[in-house]
Amino acid sequence: MLRTGGYAGIGDYAAVGDGRACALVACDGSIDWFALPRLDTAPVFFALLDSEEGGRFELVPEEAFEASRAYLPRTNVLTTTFRTAAGSVRVTDALALHEFGLLPWVELVRRVEGLAGNVPMRWRLRPRFGWGELETRFEQRRGAWVALGGEFELALHCWDAGEPVHRSGEVSGRFTVRSGTRALLVLTSAHEEPLVFPVREDVERRLETTADLWRRWLDSGSYAGEWREAVERSALVLKLLTYAPTGGIAAAATTSLPERIGGDRNYDYRYGWVRDGAFAVDALINLGLRAQVHASFAWLLHATAETHPKLKPCYRLDGRPMTGRQRTLELAGFRGSRPVLTGNAAAKQLQLGAYGDLLETAELYVREGNALDDATAKRVCELVDHLAKLWRKRDAGIWELDDRQHYTSSKLAAWTCFERALRLVEGGQLPAEHAEAWRREAEQVRAFILEECWSPERRSLLMHPGTEKLDAATLRVVRTSLLDPKSAEIGGTIEAVRTELAGGGPLLYRYSGQQEVEGAFVACSFWLVEALARAGQLDEARQTMNAMVDLTNDVGLYAEELDPHTHEQLGNFPQALSHLALVNAAAAIQEDS
Repeated sequence: MLRTGGYAGIGDYAAVGDGRACALVACDGSIDWFALPRLDTAPVFFALLDSEEGGRFELVPEEAFEASRAYLPRTNVLTTTFRTAAGSVRVTDALALHEFGLLPWVELVRRVEGLAGNVPMRWRLRPRFGWGELETRFEQRRGAWVALGGEFELALHCWDAGEPVHRSGEVSGRFTVRSGTRALLVLTSAHEEPLVFPVREDVERRLETTADLWRRWLDSGSYAGEWREAVERSALVLKLLTYAPTGGIAAAATTSLPERIGGDRNYDYRYGWVRDGAFAVDALINLGLRAQVHASFAWLLHATAETHPKLKPCYRLDGRPMTGRQRTLELAGFRGSRPVLTGNAAAKQLQLGAYGDLLETAELYVREGNALDDATAKRVCELVDHLAKLWRKRDAGIWELDDRQHYTSSKLAAWTCFERALRLVEGGQLPAEHAEAWRREAEQVRAFILEECWSPERRSLLMHPGTEKLDAATLRVVRTSLLDPKSAEIGGTIEAVRTELAGGGPLLYRYSGQQEVEGAFVACSFWLVEALARAGQLDEARQTMNAMVDLTNDVGLYAEELDPHTHEQLGNFPQALSHLALVNAAAAIQEDS
């Protein structure tokens, strides 16, 4: 792996996590991102966004090496094998789990095993707290070095990995791994709580248990269709991005990774989007992970309660509403891509799509065999009634644009909201007293879409009335039942979008005019797969699916976007929507085959 200006490529990372925190490990053994105590808080390593000042945890051979890596089968436990002229070693990285769920503390384990010969290794721990705005101090306790910053403490436990040496702001060490020997480096963290000093034997046992627990979690599902390996990897990514205490799913593990190198479309995606919640429930149902279905729906209800009946596009993982404030950090940015942001201004936007997404989620939840309690049913009715007052407004759309328009994707979501509410009435889940009013609203939204958002000349749904631009999000019409999936209107939209938004091979841009400012959007290609499958074009759906599955990085992960020319990963990583869309695309092919 080659670094550019100290930066690995976005696709050169793999993710490990425990349901609260997530770390990104580069091919060369450096952990360049680790947010603690949860995904949406400040990281202690963020060399990903500032290679000089961001902090990292390095572990690498001292000699020239080649590296290969893989997750242990059906787990989020990562192994990296380094081969040098002197021999080879295997490094295993994981955030430890407990056999009964989460550990009371966060524990990052790095085990080094000698496979052949004698390999000299070096490591360096350089944490930074509060985005580097807090002083990093070190002190020794019980034979371990402890880094302190503000109310945070991070302890390094070192077994057979050399004598730690403390210098300003960091601790480092050197050791030689011989064939058949093991060394262990472990980080434990504390935030406003006692710091844990584990026993080596317990850590080793937890590392083995962690792999078993990931497999058992997958075994609780029931997916047995095509592309099983890719689908299961996507499920494991979604579990990494899920904040286990609440069930909220982060859109990505990172902030401010650029959609174009050197560009300024660098956003903080470490929060839960209502949009992703709908895709998540659908995907989890397709995976047969019923307990996770309930957890994700419960998070949506909890998170949206404080803003009821208004819906924000996104919420914090602990369920608290976001203010919409974002702060620019004085960091170098990934390969010079600035700004670097924390927080997300999209929380202040009007996005009508959130209402359709939540009602689609509720209907999927009920269709899975669950029922709405009286309090939830009352809230759902009030949300639908609130949308009846809103849907004629211009909004920011699914792409969160400053240019407010009558986006077709937003009107499709509004129609979906009313239509799914009527389904819930028919199923006895919502009171019938609202049905006639909702039916009238649904008919008016449908008329608006077909009269104002359809272009007879282009034979396609447009991005919004008054433009000739196309939008890949309109492919989601196949999920709505507004039109027959095999209708000429849907067929025309598929063909127009594939032609105009093509990024080469299976790739699509989000909407017209983006070819020069960003990469191709991964989820759009999977929306195309789903649309083709629902439209009965199964051969093309499979071809597109196969081509997309080949474009993951070496351990099966996707960022938000791909460079259509080099297939380099772009945007925040790993991206939930990319993997959610993969699962639902595979399920669509299976259902329509």
